[in-house]
Amino acid sequence: MPDLALEGAREGPVAGVDEAGRGPWAGPVVAAAVVLDAGSVPAGVTDSKQLSRARREALFAALRASARIGVGAASVAEIDRLNILEATLIAMRRAVDDLGVPPAHALVDGNRLPELCCPATAVVGGDARSLSIAAASIVAKVTRDRIMARLARRYPGFGWERNAGYGTPEHRAALARLGVTPHHRRSFAPIARLLAEGRT
Repeated sequence: MPDLALEGAREGPVAGVDEAGRGPWAGPVVAAAVVLDAGSVPAGVTDSKQLSRARREALFAALRASARIGVGAASVAEIDRLNILEATLIAMRRAVDDLGVPPAHALVDGNRLPELCCPATAVVGGDARSLSIAAASIVAKVTRDRIMARLARRYPGFGWERNAGYGTPEHRAALARLGVTPHHRRSFAPIARLLAEGRT
């Protein structure tokens, strides 16, 4: 279970940083930066992938009430222009900038560091080790799921309110039936293949 050992080893406020949405075929990639108050960490914070949707939503509300949160995103256009890794790093930088006051240090999930306004450490498997990163994973996931649910109302049929833009059978079938939308990542191979076949 994640704890505050990595945060406690550093002086001053520490932000955990994580992203959601590197793998989907549609929608932005979203990152979050979270500075926890060690005295009021909501019970049950862990890697968002281990939580039900309802539990993520409840923890998201609790974190908004008790922690300092920044959110950043990179658009589909940026993903297609730069590649998904570079777009993710940009989203992370925007999330840290969105905190307003820079943290003393950032713990970033993964093995690559974005260019940040503060010192940072990459933490492989960080959402299972650091409570701050786990909190950021929850905020990023809930924020992105809500974005995809809104897009689903504008582009019905793809099931984005359920699959969040991932390449599920439902999404694949809808692409064959409805074609590619402006929110699909044209640089991703399945979408590029459809476009080459003229399914715009």
